[in-house]
Amino acid sequence: MVIKEQYLMLHSRFSDGKESGLPIEVTLDDLAQALYCTVRNAKLILRKLVDEGWVQWFPGRGRGNYSRIAFQAGKEEFLLNLVVELAKSGDYRQAFKTLGAYGSGTQAKERFLDWLNGHFGYKKEEGAEGSHATDNLIFPVLYPPRTLDPAAASFAFDSHLQRQIFDRLLTFDERLCRIVPGVAHHWKQNADATEWTFYLRKGIRFHHGQELTSADVLFSLERLRNHTKNAWLLREADSIEALGPRIVRIRLRKPNRIFDRFMCSVGASILPVHFAGQEESGFWSLPIGTGPFRVVSSSGHRIELAANPHYFQGRPYLDGVDIVIMPADCDPESIGFTSVLHTLDRYKQEDRNGAFPDLRQGCTMLCWNVKRGGPQQSEAFRRAVKMILHPGEMIAELGGARILPAFGYRPDESRGRVIDPIRPERVKSALKESGYDGSAIRISVYDKYKEDAAWIQKRLLEWGIPIEIANHKTWEDADCTITSIVLAEDEVCEIESYENGSSVLRLYLDEERLLWIKNRIDDALKAESGEARRLTFREIEEYLRDEASVIFLHHRRLNAFLHPFVRGMSLNPLGWIDFKDVWLEKDD
Repeated sequence: MVIKEQYLMLHSRFSDGKESGLPIEVTLDDLAQALYCTVRNAKLILRKLVDEGWVQWFPGRGRGNYSRIAFQAGKEEFLLNLVVELAKSGDYRQAFKTLGAYGSGTQAKERFLDWLNGHFGYKKEEGAEGSHATDNLIFPVLYPPRTLDPAAASFAFDSHLQRQIFDRLLTFDERLCRIVPGVAHHWKQNADATEWTFYLRKGIRFHHGQELTSADVLFSLERLRNHTKNAWLLREADSIEALGPRIVRIRLRKPNRIFDRFMCSVGASILPVHFAGQEESGFWSLPIGTGPFRVVSSSGHRIELAANPHYFQGRPYLDGVDIVIMPADCDPESIGFTSVLHTLDRYKQEDRNGAFPDLRQGCTMLCWNVKRGGPQQSEAFRRAVKMILHPGEMIAELGGARILPAFGYRPDESRGRVIDPIRPERVKSALKESGYDGSAIRISVYDKYKEDAAWIQKRLLEWGIPIEIANHKTWEDADCTITSIVLAEDEVCEIESYENGSSVLRLYLDEERLLWIKNRIDDALKAESGEARRLTFREIEEYLRDEASVIFLHHRRLNAFLHPFVRGMSLNPLGWIDFKDVWLEKDD
């Protein structure tokens, strides 16, 4: 690869704009300068280029006679072949970097993007002689996972990957809307839902061959409740004990009638005891679970998964999944991937028969940091901003995947709601009541919310409220941020949005509000009916909306772009394809 880039360095320096094959006068000192090396090394590199047949070298004879070099390989074709080779090896980041360095004046980038459109998607690859063909999924994402540790899960993409690698005691089947067995084949609770017993399946094996037992469950759950981001799943656990190699009992200090739902959460995934004999830091580079896929390799630009042939719920049809993490500055609209691209963002597709498209279960919202001093301490100021930021107008102006104005967390509850138009006199009255002094508000956002933040900045400035947009890395110290909640498992995910250790609401709301929410959650958990729980959760949601600690903005579209031969595909509530059930309907 190095010698090929050196060829491009020389071609760009001496032959750009010139016809291939024409000799160009040059000295060895010129070559050494272009290659950032000594004359001696330049001679060695030149010899390699000649041996490859990429250049011809005509040494000058006698005083005043310059040497000449002729480039035999056209730059565009040479560059395209190099970046395709890099992409096939998995180094997409270097491929784009090389295009940026040497692609000026060529169509190499456009041709490479055309090649990518055919490269990504579902592939049936013929095996070596005597072996079967393999079915693989290759798809790009714009952001790498933050962690593969389920105990630290808080992002949808992370949770999705963790679900492919690990299993839990139980599983929530969103199609059936009920809990089904997972690692545990049976479970029971006592009358007041303070004692839960789980009975483990026999013969479940981790990816490295070790059989799963109650020791693995105890290790995983004790680790989970030891100050992790998802320790909330076990915050009322009094004891966790093994009653045998395949029986686990959990006693709670308070009733929780949906504790079995808690055990469906990705945070409660089962790891091998003591990290299968590894140091914890090393374990997460290639984590071991019992899930339908195992991690083959993981880096900053690529994650490779291979099917677990011994998966206890049936081997996946796909043999492998290759997740490509595209460069941060790679705009999906300029690339136009037509296979599969998950961005949570930016894609448009026609609504089916004028009906609402599938919407992500959750919403995008602005959250105020009420722990921090500033104008947001005033409820009147927060209400004024809420009135100014009309979700319908945001959707009309920005469009894209923003589909439905949000009245709350769930799109079903937002449909049919009418959001009041802006009433200038009420906005002015609220700002006056707040005593707002014109100080700037700092909003910290991830790149995917920059358009929303810029719209908010423009709209608030019209009312004399200046906004400073900051990088997401400073969000904990900002006055507000934009975030999304994804309710993959209904009630439990709503609780998680308040109790997960890294959630925006957990870090932005003050102790008084958090204690009130915790007490209301406890009341909901001991309720005997789902309807009673739903009323309590709605009370929390209404409280935050009415006092404008949270400003609901919009619900987004679910996006997937798929090959016509793909079958068994469905988007799970996290907005991702469940890899295990995907298969290809193709005879050749």
